[in-house]
Amino acid sequence: MCKVSIAFVDDHPILLEGLSQVFSEFPNFTVVATGKCAADIEIISEKGPDIILADLNMPGDAFLAIRRSREISPPTRIVVFTASTGIDHAVKALEAGATGYVLKGSTDQELLQAIDTVLRGDTFVTPSVASKVISALRSMGAKGTTGRPVKLSVREDQIIRLLLMGRTNREIADRLKISEKTVKHYMTLLMQKLHARNRVEVVLAAQEIASYNAEHGGEMHRSLLN
Repeated sequence: MCKVSIAFVDDHPILLEGLSQVFSEFPNFTVVATGKCAADIEIISEKGPDIILADLNMPGDAFLAIRRSREISPPTRIVVFTASTGIDHAVKALEAGATGYVLKGSTDQELLQAIDTVLRGDTFVTPSVASKVISALRSMGAKGTTGRPVKLSVREDQIIRLLLMGRTNREIADRLKISEKTVKHYMTLLMQKLHARNRVEVVLAAQEIASYNAEHGGEMHRSLLN
């Protein structure tokens, strides 16, 4: 099994050293770089690590650095690991290109879950703020549907409701008693049907569908798939 290359950017020396030591002890991770300011996110991106774990509250413009790093190395996943509970910060980070947003008060298991989730191509937001983040994105007019009356099947609706709760594909599979491969298949169909680029936009688009159907007396649980 290939090791996951990971880098850390944080202006708190003790935390930076602690993260490096902890992940160095994991057999499936290799720490390739560390940094202490926003500009270091871009510099580290040039090395193409699998994951960059970065704080927001440090010298420089972290949001701009995230955006530029995604241009430098698209395959690199950026997980924001911060003490900032501001929903606006989470929204800006996700819009800049981060695929994970984890609060520093989270457990080590949640952090590892976030890393595992983004490595599989999904988006992870700490469950305690996930619904607020999604609502904020929606209110800002994040890309969703075009307003046409797209309808979802019962299974698609079940998956979206679990996504709203911050569940990963694996957790959704366990809850619905289906395989993770099946969940990924539904996610692909949902992104195509809803013109969404990621799981956050899938939920946003689904919320707009629900609002449309409520206003027009439609039913949510009706599949358009043949």
